[in-house]
Amino acid sequence: MKAIKLITVILLAIGLAGCGSKFKKYNGPEVTQVIVQKDERRLFLMHHNKVLKTYPVELGFAPQGHKQFEGDGKTPEGFYYIDRRNPNSKFHLSIGLSYPNPSDRAFAAANKKSPGGDIFIHGRPNGNPRDNRKDWTEGCISLKNRHMEWVYAMVNNGTPIVVTP
Repeated sequence: MKAIKLITVILLAIGLAGCGSKFKKYNGPEVTQVIVQKDERRLFLMHHNKVLKTYPVELGFAPQGHKQFEGDGKTPEGFYYIDRRNPNSKFHLSIGLSYPNPSDRAFAAANKKSPGGDIFIHGRPNGNPRDNRKDWTEGCISLKNRHMEWVYAMVNNGTPIVVTP
């Protein structure tokens, strides 16, 4: 009888351990585009013209306008694509945007400044609670960790992303 209880407890522990993983499995329709509407503070995962999921987001600490220079606190606007993933980010998972694109680089160079870079969609900071400002990143797009886990699972590298004002 004790052996059955022990096996039951072990199997239950193994089953529950799988529920806590930050790596979700997604088997639905392909995400063909990500849309971020800055004014609405919403991220949409699209399959062609159909919305699969939508999530609230937080933006750069200076959310109005297009990112032009390193340190300006703005979130880029325009057409990009997902170009990298970081499961070991200092935030709870992250996927990278292809910012800066050639026109972003050219504009910054014409002004003798750096366009910046390392713009990501990511979860909350690991180990450091963020402050309570509505928009707090350096120009990234932040989601709640549980939402980021699904975005990370659903969005592949190469997926186009449109960020609107």
